Amino acid sequence: MKPKRHLASSSKPASSFDNMEDEKVNRLVGSTPKDIGVESDEAGIQSVKDNPERIEVMTVQELRTILRSIGVPAKGSKRDLVSALKVYVEKKMEVGSSHVEIEEVSSISAESVSVKRKANTKSISGERKAKKFSHEEHAQEIYSVPEVSALQESKRRAKKSPIGDETGEVDAKAPVKTDKISVTLPTVQSEPWTMLAHKKPQKGWTAYNPRTMRPPPLAEGTKSVKLLSWNVNGLRALLKLEGFSVLQLAQRENFDVLCLQETKLQEKDVESIKQCLLDGYENSFWTCSTSKLGYSGTAIISRIKPLSVTYGLGISDHDSEGRLVTAEFDSFFLLSCYVPNSGDGLRRLSYRITEWDPSLSSYVKELEKKKPVILTGDLNCAHQEIDIYNPAGNRRSAGFTDEERQSFGANFLSKGFVDTFRAQHRGVVGYTYWGYRHGGRKTNRGWRLDYFLVSESLADKFHDSYILPDVTGSDHSPIGLILKL
Repeated sequence: MKPKRHLASSSKPASSFDNMEDEKVNRLVGSTPKDIGVESDEAGIQSVKDNPERIEVMTVQELRTILRSIGVPAKGSKRDLVSALKVYVEKKMEVGSSHVEIEEVSSISAESVSVKRKANTKSISGERKAKKFSHEEHAQEIYSVPEVSALQESKRRAKKSPIGDETGEVDAKAPVKTDKISVTLPTVQSEPWTMLAHKKPQKGWTAYNPRTMRPPPLAEGTKSVKLLSWNVNGLRALLKLEGFSVLQLAQRENFDVLCLQETKLQEKDVESIKQCLLDGYENSFWTCSTSKLGYSGTAIISRIKPLSVTYGLGISDHDSEGRLVTAEFDSFFLLSCYVPNSGDGLRRLSYRITEWDPSLSSYVKELEKKKPVILTGDLNCAHQEIDIYNPAGNRRSAGFTDEERQSFGANFLSKGFVDTFRAQHRGVVGYTYWGYRHGGRKTNRGWRLDYFLVSESLADKFHDSYILPDVTGSDHSPIGLILKL
């Protein structure tokens, strides 16, 4: 969404987090730790394992000393050092010391350091300068990071690094190049979403980690349905990405129904796309924008044949923008929705909160009289402060204005619809959108804009509401819902 007073920007999709070979990781991490005359690995780690609170009160020098003694890079602010040591200790307590542990902590430390590309750029010397921007329809706040002392060494590593800008140079004006896209679960060092990234974290908050926070699969024979929803930000472009495999995603997730938003298809494209559908998913329903070609667009692709399908909402000219598809199944209605944003200013904001949200709310409540409703898609609103990396800096940004958040609560949550992810993960910071510019994914500075909202009667029937942050190819990640029938 385009924020009210932010400059628009556009770029190509960010590269995925490719796995690093052990040999290259060793070059980044360093080999065996040097003897620097301090506590040994075992004694130092044991002391903080016995008293984890000690980490918070340690000085920067003490933190750096113990990190260096265990072979972990000790760069960055005190917060970075504390985080790195906590992760190391936590992993050591779980599975013992291993190469994987050092990889994870080292990657966190490395990702917290940014090196400028131009040598004649003025040093910021620790002072953070905020500059707002937007990418298409969403806003993100970016902060400059102090230049590190080992500039030449970092440049040398960047040239050798297989993940390029993730550990090397950052140029705020340089376009982001597309790399190979993979939906394979990455290794530990390329899972930035497992780091708690928030400007105002509250006590008890933790980062979302699908490897540890998803429940066990349902017992064999349990009747259920698995739904996936994804704002693909251009379906044709996604399918052309080298290395991306829809078949791989379908095999890994084994979903029954896939809902799409921002397909950006024209009606003339639909038939050719249908011919590319995977075996078993012959039921597909598409709505495209006729008022603005190549804009918006939603779809439902299913291996279950619905009883009926309807399009649009029946209000103003926004139905012609392909924002809504509704499929009726035996046990529920499913809506794939792309909610209008307020990026065009007060007129658009007024339309959303006075027309679209109330009309959509009335529509789903009417459907609910017949059977339960599942509303999913990019609903273009980070409802609470936990749902956005920088709440204070985006108070007037499209998708986080007070008006939109209040409307979201009043028209949906207060009328009996349950935010399934938040119901399952009360104090968990999990994002579904990251701006392309400046590598929002690799620093996990994002927004939670994508939802599965369900009727209250389904609140005790969903088994898992989850995010797939490792699936790249769009500025949004897919979200999933497993519902017991």
